[in-house]
Amino acid sequence: MEAGITGKKKVIVTEEMTAQAMSSGTLPVYATPCMVALMEDTAKDSVAPYLEEGQGTVGTLVNVGHVSATPVGMEVTCETKLIQVDRKRLVFEVKAYDAAGVIGEGTHERFIIDNDRFMQKAQAKNEANA
Repeated sequence: MEAGITGKKKVIVTEEMTAQAMSSGTLPVYATPCMVALMEDTAKDSVAPYLEEGQGTVGTLVNVGHVSATPVGMEVTCETKLIQVDRKRLVFEVKAYDAAGVIGEGTHERFIIDNDRFMQKAQAKNEANA
C-alpha cells in the first residue's frame, strides 16, 4: 500500500445525526461524533481494496477540528487522503465540508490488523475477567 489513496463519501444530515440526538450537545446541528465516524468510515473504505484476505484496519487516533455547524437536511461530503504508510500504520488527511465550505479537518490514524487474531485478543479479555 502506498500514500496517495483517496476516499470520498456523502451523507445528508438527519435528526439522528445531530448533537442533540447524540448527547454531544444541545443543538440540532451535525454532531462532531457523526463527523468523526464519517471520516473514519471513509478512510477505512478507501484502503479496503488494498488489504490482504482476512485483514482489516482499526482506528487508533483522530485529531480533527469541527469548525462550522451544519443544519439538518444539508449534505456533508468527506474526503480522505492516505498521506503516510509506516508498515502497518496508516495516516490520513481528512476533511469534511458542506455547501458553505469546510466544517472539519485534521488527521486520522489506522492500523492494519489480522481480523481473527484481533478478535481473539479482544475476546480473551472476557475470558480473563469471567
